[in-house]
Amino acid sequence: MSVKPPLPPFTRESAIEKVRLAEDAWNSRDPQRVSQVYSADTVWRNRSEFVHGQEGVVTFLQRKWAKELDYRLIKEIWVFDGARIAVRFAYEWHDDSGNWFRSFGNENWEFNEQGLMFARHACINDLPIQESERKFHWPLGRRPDDHPGLSEFGF
Repeated sequence: MSVKPPLPPFTRESAIEKVRLAEDAWNSRDPQRVSQVYSADTVWRNRSEFVHGQEGVVTFLQRKWAKELDYRLIKEIWVFDGARIAVRFAYEWHDDSGNWFRSFGNENWEFNEQGLMFARHACINDLPIQESERKFHWPLGRRPDDHPGLSEFGF
């Protein structure tokens, strides 16, 4: 069985690390890589869609990133307790017509003893923006350590 540290119960430092590792994985836009941090029996609620299992995660993310182009994400811890972490996030993307969006949301996560996420509940809202209003300008991939986070942007 796969183990993905840091493991619960989380400290503030380990919860912050877990959030950044998740952000880094999602910014890779590699569905296989992202799916490896979820348990085989993971269950998600993402907006109005329900996703089950690692293969469901891969299928969902392939479809998501085929639509949400030039995706860049920032996550920030909100609160943690034991094996649970709540985060808030924002990401920017555009569709195939060049329309830009900033999506804001909150996620509630729960982890098993191996540090794999088995529950993810996400609420997300999309805000149309002009390309000139974008804030997330790093090269595709991992957000640089010196790039502002959500709080610095006032999001």
